[in-house]
This record gives sequence, C-alpha cells and structure tokens, in this order.
Amino acid sequence: MSAPGHGRIASIQLDQGSIVRWSAEVEHERQVAIFDLLERNTFELIDAFPGPYRVTLSLREANLIFAITTEDSSAATELSLAMRPFRKLIKDYFLICESYFDAIRSASPSRIEAIDMGRRGLHNEGADRLIDTLSGKIRLDDETARRLFTLICVLHIRG
Repeated sequence: MSAPGHGRIASIQLDQGSIVRWSAEVEHERQVAIFDLLERNTFELIDAFPGPYRVTLSLREANLIFAITTEDSSAATELSLAMRPFRKLIKDYFLICESYFDAIRSASPSRIEAIDMGRRGLHNEGADRLIDTLSGKIRLDDETARRLFTLICVLHIRG
C-alpha cells in the first residue's frame, strides 16, 4: 500500500484525438465526473510506481488506453483494456441516458425517477465491471470506478 495521498489521481484528461463534439448535457456530465473524481478518488497501480498519478484516457482501435505517469513524469506506464466486454453495457447506458434527458424535459417526476434508477443501475454495473477488469492492475474504489465509467462512455460518443 502506498503512503497516504499517493494512491490517487491528481490529474485526468481525455485524449484530444478521441474527443468528438458533445451535446451540452454530455459536456456537463464530463465536467462533473472529472471534478468529482479529482475531489476524491482511490486509484493505485498494483506492483508499480506510486502516485499521485496523471492519467490520460484514450481509445485506440477497440481498446481503452490508460496512459499513467507520476505528477513529475519520472515514471510512466500504459495499460490497455479491451472494450468488447463493455460494448453492450455502454450501448444500453447511452439508450437510457437519452431517455433520461428526454424525460427531464417533459415527463412526470415518477417517470424521471424510474428512468434514473435504471440509469444508476447500469452505471453501477459498469463501475463493477471496470473494478473486476482492472483487478490485479489497478486498485480503485466504487466512486472512482463510477466516475471513470462515465468518462469511458463519453469517449465512446461518436457525434
């Protein structure tokens, strides 16, 4: 285990080459996820250099790339994560988010709440899958995994 404060992300960004133009709702979700992630997170490379870390997320072919460095760039690594196991979950998450954004404009509060419960359930499933997939490489807590799953979804938006 690293020293207190070292097992965390100090800076995170999305690779500019992976970014497309987002709607205002998606941009807001991205900003909130990054803000919340940087406020409080647990992220620690297992059997590698200690943090705090600078992380860049990008897509390369069918993989999510975690480019990870120390704050002073004295050490670096890159982890590749196959996105195939996440594909259906991300697609379902997009569909329910679209329904949610449509609902908040005109649906009843009970309908919005029902859709949001489904959205949170898929989000939690994505976070759990991310924790499982990164097991043995990166240790992260549930909230960090949730924020990272949001950013992974944002990277998958294609216009």
